[in-house]
Amino acid sequence: MAAKKQTPPRPLAAKQCGPCQGTGEVPVSVRVGRKRRVVGQQNGLCLACLGTGEAATD
Repeated sequence: MAAKKQTPPRPLAAKQCGPCQGTGEVPVSVRVGRKRRVVGQQNGLCLACLGTGEAATD
């Protein structure tokens, strides 16, 4: 009789990062001029997850 194949265990589902909601990007304000007024926003790398979109498991 043939031996049963064992299936590998499933990896745990990673939780989404809170600040970026799993996208890996956060809005960053763009400032210009001597008074540093805000003129718009651009996408920046999420520093909490470093762009992966997954919450750290500490």
